[in-house]
Amino acid sequence: MTDLLDFDLPGLVAHVEGLGEKRFRAVQLFRWIHQRGESDFERMSDLAKSLRAKLHGAATVRPLPLLSEQASADGTIKWLFDVGGANAVETVYIPETERGTLCVSSQAGCAVGCRFCSTGHQGFSRNLTTGEIVAQLWFAEHRLRQRAGSAERCIDNVVMMGMGEPLQNYAALVPALSVMLDDHGYGLSRRRVTVSTSGVVPMIDRLRDDLPVALAVSLHAPDDELRDRLVPLNRKYPLAELLAACRRYLDRAPRDFVTFEYCMLDGVNDSPAQAAELVRLVRDVPCKLNLIPFNPFPASGLKRSPREAVMAFAQVLQDAGIVTTVRKTRGDDIAAACGQLAGEVQDRTNARERLSRQRREIPIHPVATEGARP
Repeated sequence: MTDLLDFDLPGLVAHVEGLGEKRFRAVQLFRWIHQRGESDFERMSDLAKSLRAKLHGAATVRPLPLLSEQASADGTIKWLFDVGGANAVETVYIPETERGTLCVSSQAGCAVGCRFCSTGHQGFSRNLTTGEIVAQLWFAEHRLRQRAGSAERCIDNVVMMGMGEPLQNYAALVPALSVMLDDHGYGLSRRRVTVSTSGVVPMIDRLRDDLPVALAVSLHAPDDELRDRLVPLNRKYPLAELLAACRRYLDRAPRDFVTFEYCMLDGVNDSPAQAAELVRLVRDVPCKLNLIPFNPFPASGLKRSPREAVMAFAQVLQDAGIVTTVRKTRGDDIAAACGQLAGEVQDRTNARERLSRQRREIPIHPVATEGARP
């Protein structure tokens, strides 16, 4: 049975025309699904009876089965969805004063294996389909509207920062982004949809050409030697190649800067000397630095940088004229903060064993550089 959440509008038009119906019927159907959150074809009152008859038994709007919902004291909500095959993914809603942000997953697990990320330590099972990516937004938007008793939009920003590396699921990602941006769908601005990547250089270039949205890059180190150990993908796409791709991306990006994410790890990447090195690294890339407090988990063997170290690091960047923010930790009490999403994954990559072995063979010791804490 065809899941209509798998289609962006051009795809749905082609599907509906293949059923012998006109294009405007696809637009009507698309609006019912995404703007109104309707899944029952009989309730789509202005849809032609002929089309409704063709859809019955042949198509569906398939929501993800909800396994659990957790609410944080700060208002953050985390949902766990069943994606089949004993896999589950997590989606997080973060309410703020003037906006609501949804953090969406793109894979069941992650194959990149960053040392500080709980998802990577769960291993990798499979890519999500376009429908499974869109279904997270579809559920969250209409669940929140229902609770608010309003038809007003609840989610203003979508960040592809949940479980998985979005650019390693490119074929499913782009149609999902298209649904988010479409005025007949969720009508989000390209500036309000962010793809976060650990640095898949060829796909950064493809996204620039196909559907440029806001770009965030997980940097986490000022040099290749350290980044090789923290972000294994760096061995394939080192920093010089990654930063060159970022500069190319800005030619067509909806924002005039790239956001660099930098997870602050005690004694590993947080010294003033490393901050100065980071300044030299990014000085010719228009950017904003987002410093992220590390959210510890036992398998990482890493610790969160003390606040004073984070603020000293930020000061070096700010003194160099780089816009720098320190991310506020949200949803920490329900394991919904950055790097904590783990879900439930049937690991096909033996990641737990591999990362445990890597931790023993390539330990990450505190950096002994001038300006570092003793």
